Amino acid sequence: MSLRQARPKQQDTVCDEAALSEDDYQWKNTPEDLAKFQQLYDPDPMLPEGPVAMLPIAQLYVRDVPGLRAPAGKDLLQVLWCPFEHDEYLIPKTVVVWRFAATVTDILADPPEPAVVQAGLGQFVPEPCTIAPEQVTEYPRSCELDDDLQQQLQQWEAGYLGIDVEDLGEIESPYNSDLSVAPGWKIGGWIGWHGGGPWVEPCPACGTPTEPLLTIASWERDGAQHSWVPDEDRPDMLVGGNGCPTKINIGDAWDLVICGCPASPDHPHVPNLLS
Repeated sequence: MSLRQARPKQQDTVCDEAALSEDDYQWKNTPEDLAKFQQLYDPDPMLPEGPVAMLPIAQLYVRDVPGLRAPAGKDLLQVLWCPFEHDEYLIPKTVVVWRFAATVTDILADPPEPAVVQAGLGQFVPEPCTIAPEQVTEYPRSCELDDDLQQQLQQWEAGYLGIDVEDLGEIESPYNSDLSVAPGWKIGGWIGWHGGGPWVEPCPACGTPTEPLLTIASWERDGAQHSWVPDEDRPDMLVGGNGCPTKINIGDAWDLVICGCPASPDHPHVPNLLS
């Protein structure tokens, strides 16, 4: 699938502000799309003048994704971002668009594409791909549990690993890595806080604590998260297969969690960076 095929939309969506990083990183792609992506890249891009066309990151139909809650009269979620690092967190600026698919009839034959994209530590041009949604059960990260549950969890982990509770800090928590929060791209669920959390951003419109809408992950898995790998991907994992099928990388392999307001999907979204 080409970039053009991956981004049908009803109208142009643009970003009017962008910032550049000093880092250089040459992004690689599959042979069939390499020529197209190389056309987009410049190893030392200059800040473009005027609006920058945004890149589509995800297009999800409510009928395909259990738990995806849309505003009334909408059944299609589209997420786009500006392919440049913004503000002090060096993350792309995101746009969340809800639509009713049946009304999107005027598909652009030649959708706008940015003349140049960020070519630094981040990799912001996705590898076009399709998904096969799978619903899983998650539990909150251990840092979100109350003190009593955390103590019970430590006792269980120590017994499971055959070590003393005092030695738990020396190894990866089996609960956090294999039982609580699923890694990778996902809709909803819990947030996999990495150390500084948890913190909940309020809705900028009404102050209601926001909840995860979409997690954009740099990796689908790491060496400590084998239990979340789908059965069909396990042979690939055993031979060192690719844990980043989208080819997206945010910062130093960070995750970007787009949060929405549970009071109203029409309220502005809030991006949360997990570094």
